[in-house]
Amino acid sequence: MAIEAETKRSDEKGDDIQHIQTATTTQTVLEPHGPSGFRGIIASRYVVLCAAFSAIGGMLFGYDQGVISVTLVMPQFLERFPEVSEMASGGGFYKGLMTGMIELGALIGALNQGWIADKISRRYSIIVAVIVFTLGSSLQTASVNYPMLVSARFIGGVGIGMLSMVVPLYISEISPPEIRGSLLVFEEFSIVFGIVVSFWITYGTKEIPGNLSWQLPFALQIIPGLLLGLGAFISLPFSPRWLAAKGREVEALEALAKLRMLPNTDVRVRREWMDIIAESTFQKQVLEERHPELVAKTRMNRLKLEIVSWTDCLKPGCWRRTHIGAGLMFFQQFVGINALIYYSPTLFKTMGLDYSMQLIMSGVLNITQLIGVISSLWTLDRFGRKSILLWGSVGMFISHFSISILVGLYSSDWPSHRPEGWTSVVFLLFYMISFGASWGPVPWAMPAEIFPSSLRAKGVAISTCSNWLNNFIIGLVTPPLVQNTGFGAYVFFAVFCLGSFAWTYIFVPETNGKTLEQMDEVFKDRGNAEDVEKKEAIFLQIVRRMESR
Repeated sequence: MAIEAETKRSDEKGDDIQHIQTATTTQTVLEPHGPSGFRGIIASRYVVLCAAFSAIGGMLFGYDQGVISVTLVMPQFLERFPEVSEMASGGGFYKGLMTGMIELGALIGALNQGWIADKISRRYSIIVAVIVFTLGSSLQTASVNYPMLVSARFIGGVGIGMLSMVVPLYISEISPPEIRGSLLVFEEFSIVFGIVVSFWITYGTKEIPGNLSWQLPFALQIIPGLLLGLGAFISLPFSPRWLAAKGREVEALEALAKLRMLPNTDVRVRREWMDIIAESTFQKQVLEERHPELVAKTRMNRLKLEIVSWTDCLKPGCWRRTHIGAGLMFFQQFVGINALIYYSPTLFKTMGLDYSMQLIMSGVLNITQLIGVISSLWTLDRFGRKSILLWGSVGMFISHFSISILVGLYSSDWPSHRPEGWTSVVFLLFYMISFGASWGPVPWAMPAEIFPSSLRAKGVAISTCSNWLNNFIIGLVTPPLVQNTGFGAYVFFAVFCLGSFAWTYIFVPETNGKTLEQMDEVFKDRGNAEDVEKKEAIFLQIVRRMESR
């Protein structure tokens, strides 16, 4: 009986291997892990929970945005930090510098998180980021003067930048292709959810007398940060792709099976596992071919290889992907979203609303963006990334252009033109829905899925750095732009909305439904006959190696 059972297991294993070989050589599409959209999210409970929990990192950035938009107009805050008051000399610059220090710190954090995530894992790099963020938040809460506040926001920004880089990277590497887009939306959803929650918390505390009115909202952001760090240490699994890149193949299989909620003998799990190993092996060979002089495993060579790997993102085989990743993040900022969030009370003032209504409408503005983001949970994997971006650009352009006309014509006497003022508000709300459904989630989703495994962390880091650099620039230029030009701010952003449409139409490919290992085919930059043949040979070698075990 024992011999018969062993024979049966061997036959089943052989059938699985034959199935995988047939699927590879005939390019047959294997059965997906599950459906797409909301049904796929419900069916893949464990990976969804992991993605949602890690996306708390996005909430921390959004929380800061929501807090600062109200605190900037709080009398208690301005009393402690008079440098950012509109009445102060150079107040616009100091206000922009204070808000922009988060982005500058985030730029440094995102840039360094690439090698940290490769070195110690995506999971542990989340914990490191939480520690840095908690330090910055604590100092920000305790700030007694403007220089301390600016320094604290810089430190907190480093932690936020590290999280903004590694969280989409981690989600993309654990997700099945059918719902990868939906799960990557969690990052943007968490950002906007953080904005909404913090805005209304700060709105509620603004009547508290003294400094507690602004210190309490700053202090509360430490709680979700600590929750993320503790959860990452206890329960988040390692990325199977990171494990495979480190040669920990058996652990990669176990992690993948756990994420897919399937046994490690399931043919779909084993096929995906072997694809991951084959892609990792192929990318290592590409790296050795590009830098044969650095193959020897010495400390100096590893350092040199780390440095030159960044330049590989700008070379043939990857430069188009880097262009797409950095370009998406550029336009995400220059279509005006964070300018509207940071300075929405000031913008509503230009439309003739009183102080209380300015704050209330700023909160409503954030809620409409959240509605748009929620819709992308369904649309991103159904209609694809490119078409959503194009329609989003059209909607945002119409909004900005219409508002610029109304503000230009009637801003000199809003009390006599209340209907026109509220029409401007309606267009602003339409803008937020359009952005939330398109340019909000897609630029966070695509960079995490388009880069090859050997350069994914660095490519995502470059893309995220583009976000923070442009965010910093927007934070600096928006206050004087709004103060000095009025309707010109909306014209400025409308031009970039139009540019985002043209750029997307010409350059951005569609990645919907493709695995991370199929991106070479999408970009056709490492998909020539020789590379395809090499990949198939590597895959078959791995199949035979597994068969011999």
